Amino acid sequence: MAGSTREPLFTRGFIALAVAELAYFTATGLALFALPLYVTGPVGGDEASAGLAVGVFAVSALVLRPFAGRASDRFGRRPMLVGGALLAAAALLLLTATQDLAVIIGLRLLAGVAEAAFFVSVFAALADLAPASRMGEALSYNSLGLYLGIAFGPLVGQVLLDAAGFRAVWLGGAGLAVLAVGFAFLVGETRTAPPELGGRLRIVHRPAVPISIGFLSSLAAVGGFIAFATLWAERIDLASPSIALFAYGAVVVVCRIAFARVPDRLPSLPLAAASLVLIGIGLVIAAAWRDWVGLLVGVVFMGVGITFTTPAFFAAVFATASPSERGVASGTASAALDLGLGLGPIALGLVAAPFGIPWAFALAA
Repeated sequence: MAGSTREPLFTRGFIALAVAELAYFTATGLALFALPLYVTGPVGGDEASAGLAVGVFAVSALVLRPFAGRASDRFGRRPMLVGGALLAAAALLLLTATQDLAVIIGLRLLAGVAEAAFFVSVFAALADLAPASRMGEALSYNSLGLYLGIAFGPLVGQVLLDAAGFRAVWLGGAGLAVLAVGFAFLVGETRTAPPELGGRLRIVHRPAVPISIGFLSSLAAVGGFIAFATLWAERIDLASPSIALFAYGAVVVVCRIAFARVPDRLPSLPLAAASLVLIGIGLVIAAAWRDWVGLLVGVVFMGVGITFTTPAFFAAVFATASPSERGVASGTASAALDLGLGLGPIALGLVAAPFGIPWAFALAA
């Protein structure tokens, strides 16, 4: 029937962007797995040094995301995608040549620059490529690259580490980032409208700020939960503490695929609000039902809730932006990632230390 024809979504550019993102975030997951082991092993640092090496990239990423968004609007998506992936490859490759903690921290700050350029441009390019009527579905499918990359990166890192040591890990990560460069070239330039010449230099998209605060709250809550889920699983004698995070990731991936079209059929902000409620319910269950069954039930609620947060919040953000503002809008919204995933664990840790992990989950709720 002519009236039921849907605009195409799975174009060459859309698929190439998804594969580039998967390669990039697999390299990221590999680094997240190997860095703590590298810092506390060959480098000779302690746990605090390892935590600093892992998390410091968020500082440069947070500071530069708004500027990366503006650059994406001004110079195009492809230069930022390619440049970000190349910087990520360089940051990983140079790890093969150093065991100095200060140098490693400097390279992680460089990785934050790469993250800002690549991540912001991914979402801006996605908004360019996806039909408006299928934006929520596009966001659902596209965000799988991040989740699958973070899930499989550690497995790839473990295989490389066991086979040939840390040098192989860093070379493998750099290779994956270069693969992302290749697919970024295949995406092509997606920007349809450059910013108006002579206009004000804006690095924050103001209409996106209140929406981004809602997105930040979901990330702070779930980021805090993730930081303490394994420790809590051990304390309640879950047979394999990793099951909690695996279950969370599995629920998100399955639901993102199964319900990919839902965000296009419901209003974005009510769907986002309902997602926050589901996350809150899951956290309350995990806090109050203090055994492994309660933890896993809570994880399922949280996983279902987080399934719709990225598609709903980003669809709402892009609805406020013209084609020439998508980079700035993406930079504003994605800054919530660094703030939420950074502040959530810190805030919950301040509660968990004196009062216990269940009270930290309650605060997140």
